[in-house]
Amino acid sequence: MKEISVLAGGQAGDGIASVGETLSKAFTRMGLHLFGLNSYQSVIRGGHVSFLARASPDRVPSQGDACDVLYALDQQTIDIHLPGLSQGGTVVHDPEKFALPAERLPVGTSALGVPTLEIARKYTNQSILQNAAGLGATAFLAGIPLDLLQRTLADSFGKKKGEVVDWNLGASADGYKFAQEHAKPNQHALAPAGEPKLLLTGNQAIALGAAAAGCKFLAQYPMTPASSIMHWLAAHSRDLGVVVKQAEDELAAINMAIGASFGGVRAMTATSGGGFSLMVEALGMAGMTETPVVVVESQRSGPSTGLPTKTEQGDLNLMLGAGQGEFPRAILAPSNPAEAYRFTVRAFQLAEEWQTPVLVASDLHLSESYGTVDRAEIDLDVPVPPIATVEPNGHEYKRYRYTASGVSPRAIPGQPGLNFIAGSDEHDETGHLISDVKSGVPVWVAERAKMMEKRMRKLEGLARTTDPPVLEGPEAADVTFIAWGSTAGAVRDAMRILSARGVHANLLFLPTVYPLHGAAVAARLAKAKHPILVEGNYSGQLGRLIRAETGLEIRDKLLKYDGEPFYPMEIVRKATEVIEHGRN
Repeated sequence: MKEISVLAGGQAGDGIASVGETLSKAFTRMGLHLFGLNSYQSVIRGGHVSFLARASPDRVPSQGDACDVLYALDQQTIDIHLPGLSQGGTVVHDPEKFALPAERLPVGTSALGVPTLEIARKYTNQSILQNAAGLGATAFLAGIPLDLLQRTLADSFGKKKGEVVDWNLGASADGYKFAQEHAKPNQHALAPAGEPKLLLTGNQAIALGAAAAGCKFLAQYPMTPASSIMHWLAAHSRDLGVVVKQAEDELAAINMAIGASFGGVRAMTATSGGGFSLMVEALGMAGMTETPVVVVESQRSGPSTGLPTKTEQGDLNLMLGAGQGEFPRAILAPSNPAEAYRFTVRAFQLAEEWQTPVLVASDLHLSESYGTVDRAEIDLDVPVPPIATVEPNGHEYKRYRYTASGVSPRAIPGQPGLNFIAGSDEHDETGHLISDVKSGVPVWVAERAKMMEKRMRKLEGLARTTDPPVLEGPEAADVTFIAWGSTAGAVRDAMRILSARGVHANLLFLPTVYPLHGAAVAARLAKAKHPILVEGNYSGQLGRLIRAETGLEIRDKLLKYDGEPFYPMEIVRKATEVIEHGRN
């Protein structure tokens, strides 16, 4: 696979994200696919940050394992990332800032000393301008045309004009020309490959999917890594007709979303594990009142505050059991921005169809990383039918009428002739409460069981209408990976590497984590020669769910809980180890 990976690193506040985003946009305007990994600390200034942009004419499922061009603004970036520089790779740095002795360079790599601070001083005394010069030199090594880089850089300033824009364009051109005159030809540089691609983070794709699905109300309290869902929808709220409310806390946010949905508006909230922990009681109320609501749960490292800017898949157990008692729910887990868009659309459809909460399980790696999407993968023409409600028929309205599907006739408050009670207590078909003085009386004991069974029948419908497991790769394989969420991206990369080594591998990907399609999972695992569970948590939570539902235990596991995403070679090494152990 012809590709290039460019990594920029420095301290928080150095503008690394801006460098990475500009490179990413330029690559996609060249018609290349891209994966952009933004790694940062939970401080405003200080602490190591980096942005890796990996581009190729082919699909790029993950951040990969190495970099071909390393733009280092400080010594710490060299210390951390120099060992990962690929054969033929180049380090871009400013000798005025720190020295890089030739003996430190990995064999087969080179360094390009660019006077970024000197270039910056031509225009201003603001050292941040060094980034524009370094960006220009880096872009030359990556094969990005100067005119394209400058258009992309100018676009990043929006409608701003004046000397700041001129300074950045001038410094980037100076850095580019310096590299042209002093750098060795880069064997990794890419040429334009076709029509520009869409570039989205997972959170942007979720927000866009919500808008396409007819969401008209988002209530949210900001919490990394879900915050940018609210930022994106707020920025586009007038154009999309979406009301965005920043609530005072997560309890208010989910209750506002439930209230809006109860009133007949498609509504959503979004948070991370800490915020979702506060939402679970209200989620149970939505289950009891049979109110549709979509909740995005973007996971980060826990418990408690944990690593607030690092990734994990540690909240599956929380999502499975959120809310006291039992009520139906679905958990959809996208692995890339295109799926994040489609799964969010589907979440709204399922929530309306089955009148129950639906969760979209994301994680920081998906939420905040950039990925390209083909235009055909984003269908903006999503049918949004009016919310299905009933008309009065002259008889007593039974909001919670017993039905074979578990879905009862819905009315919106204010419809004439369709008054009803929607309490958080258990109730009969009309909504009248059967708690307090009625609970324990035999007739109402039976009513409780009957109502509980009615609600839980929705799980059967959710199982029929959600996406089953997908087998990617050859039918017969030496190793079968089982994964969910963004982890699948690194697995897809690992499968390519294994295939090049003559090892057949496939992936059992679960787009719907719950309801688990147990029979389909069991049938596929029965055919697997060497199944390996790949999960970003300590206890293998998906593996436990599979064992609970099917009785099958996946013995070989690759589990990661250090806050970092999976890298393809980690998965390749594990697969090689399992295969070799099986042979012995």
